[in-house]
Amino acid sequence: MNPLFIQGYSPSFRVFVFVTVSLVLMTVDHRLHYLKSVRSHLSVVVYPLQYLVDFPVKASHWLSQGFGSRLQLLSENSSLREENLRLRFTLQKLQDLKNENERLRSLLGATTQFTEKVLVAEVLAVDLDPFTRRMLIDKGSEQGVFDGQPLLDARGVMGQIVNVGPFSSTLMLITDPNHALPVQVERSGLRTIAVGMGAVNRLELLYLPNNSDIVVGDKLVTSGLGGQFPPGYPVGEVVEVNPDIARPYAQVQAIPHALLERNREVLLIWNIEPDPVIVKDHHPGTSTQ
Repeated sequence: MNPLFIQGYSPSFRVFVFVTVSLVLMTVDHRLHYLKSVRSHLSVVVYPLQYLVDFPVKASHWLSQGFGSRLQLLSENSSLREENLRLRFTLQKLQDLKNENERLRSLLGATTQFTEKVLVAEVLAVDLDPFTRRMLIDKGSEQGVFDGQPLLDARGVMGQIVNVGPFSSTLMLITDPNHALPVQVERSGLRTIAVGMGAVNRLELLYLPNNSDIVVGDKLVTSGLGGQFPPGYPVGEVVEVNPDIARPYAQVQAIPHALLERNREVLLIWNIEPDPVIVKDHHPGTSTQ
């Protein structure tokens, strides 16, 4: 009986045929390169498929690399900002130390001009009352500070102590309205009183007649009268002289030499009184002025 359908070759035979043909083609191509052009054309046809298959892998690699690079850049940027802040802070501290060193050098240089005992003190606080000019310093009775003690900076007279505690004291500046300082015009020897006006850098000179020998630019020094301040210390410079015909006294103002609002260190001084000078009276019945 004839079968209705002719059965094909078995799968095993087909595999054998395909393997044999493949081996023959590979051998021929390897030795004679007959299939080189065919392989080249097939690569062109297959390339888009290869690109599509490989694209997700490459895209994932690019994204991960780009994200990683961005995170690294952000981290480096943050580290650089922190380092920059640290360096700027260090630079500021170095500049502050340099400025402090210069101030102390200037202040200590000024002490070589004094024959009195001196002590450097640091300003702790400034009174914010607009009608007074006072500061708190870090030296008190434990360091020998006393009421009325004069204070200076490297440029001139600053004021005097008005309140003493064990480890701190209050300094009244010469610009305080309650402060009065006997001074002398260095050029002419004219004596007057310099009182504070409450302003940061202004002094008023009292009781100077309209015809007084004083002009703008005259230097003022301590006169030594009153016994509070030693004589000869710089106080200020005359900046305004206005004779007032309606009054017996001229209106005269000066600016202090000391940097009253900028000092962080001040100089306490102990006045060493000179030996008294004995004047012999050759005319009995008369008094020596």
